[in-house]
Amino acid sequence: MSDLRNSGDAWVTADDGGRYWGRFGAAGLLAYDHARDAILLQHRVTWSDHGDTWGIPGGARHEGEGAIAGAIRESQEEAGVPDDAVRARYTHVLDRGGWTYTTLIADVITPFEPEITDPESHALAWVPLDQVDDLPLHPAFATSWQLLRPLLGPPPTVVVDAANVIGSVPNGWWKDRRGAAVRLRDRLTDFVHTRDGIRAGFLDLAEPRVPGLERVYPDWILVVEGSARGIESTDAVHVLSAEETGDDTIVGAVEMLKAGGSITTVVTSDAELRVRVTAAGATAIRGVKKLLRILPEELTEPPVTGALEL
Repeated sequence: MSDLRNSGDAWVTADDGGRYWGRFGAAGLLAYDHARDAILLQHRVTWSDHGDTWGIPGGARHEGEGAIAGAIRESQEEAGVPDDAVRARYTHVLDRGGWTYTTLIADVITPFEPEITDPESHALAWVPLDQVDDLPLHPAFATSWQLLRPLLGPPPTVVVDAANVIGSVPNGWWKDRRGAAVRLRDRLTDFVHTRDGIRAGFLDLAEPRVPGLERVYPDWILVVEGSARGIESTDAVHVLSAEETGDDTIVGAVEMLKAGGSITTVVTSDAELRVRVTAAGATAIRGVKKLLRILPEELTEPPVTGALEL
């Protein structure tokens, strides 16, 4: 149940003159099940705002509550979404001036059946994508749906040219190319684990292409070659070892991702490779410096082992 001490359950008047639910804004979950090719929708009860329409589970955020946390909490309270059942892919923000609604677009990673767990729903259902527009939709969701539907599909992906990234910094990497690749993989992993996704603009998905899209949570592929071949993947970064040249492997990966419908960004400053991946269907290309600016710093000295943790 909501904590009344910090609940945002109240109407507010935004700068556009409209009245909206949530003193601290609101958030909802757009859960997409790839296997069903369907999204989770809630048939709202008659007495609710725009009652008897269909929308996503969501509601007012608590004071100090992050948008993703609010979307997950509300979906659990209204639809019984299990812990760790979805993985964040995008956040989209509707800003009315003094009031915002954040939609968390997420992939279902553990299949589940929704349950009506509070009095705010007539029904909950997995609705196939090609049937969503046949329903009487909540007006705000109907508008957002036209923007967000193209994002539902294979996960967005960032393909990193490891050799180009490593070679851009004169830190002695040539003495241990394999070790340098491992450190880059670990920096990428740390970024995924500790940061709130990446700006939509990094994947060329910000305005005007998708107005309101804020953060993206992509898959990461690190392409390695030469002595770095064979290093292991992590839970956050898939390492792809080039059998021959790294450039050919990167182009092949982009072609495969493009064929599968993935929104793909390549990180490289190699001029020839940039031309090739553009022709292969990359959505965006980012230079090495843009990636390095956002990655956590690597250790300049190896950590001390066996020390007491204080």
